[in-house]
Amino acid sequence: QVQLVESGGGLVQAGGSLRLSCAQSGRTFAIYTMAWFRQAPGKEREFVAATNWRGGNTVYADSVKGRFTISRDNAKNTVYLQMNSLKPEDTAVYYCAIDTNQWRAPSKESGAYDYWGKGTQVTVSS
Repeated sequence: QVQLVESGGGLVQAGGSLRLSCAQSGRTFAIYTMAWFRQAPGKEREFVAATNWRGGNTVYADSVKGRFTISRDNAKNTVYLQMNSLKPEDTAVYYCAIDTNQWRAPSKESGAYDYWGKGTQVTVSS
């Protein structure tokens, strides 16, 4: 059984920073793509960022490019999302996910991901 547990969310003022973490337990997927998605109230879940297992292939949503950075520590089975210059529109529940298809490049589609965490709330005040 795979478990993904997100942490690091909270309340921050606009312009501030947060770092989210997502730790794997159970079966480990060090060779698979990991990603972050988010869902704001009343909106669909949207892609934020993804990284392949080496960390050399990363993709970002246009809305977060230049502000967010995804990284991973395979020895710790953990993926991170450093969020800088936060805006009120970044307010959402943030989820991490794993794509167990090792032959697929990092995808922006939620359907490509097999396992999901329960999410962590990020609230950015104006």
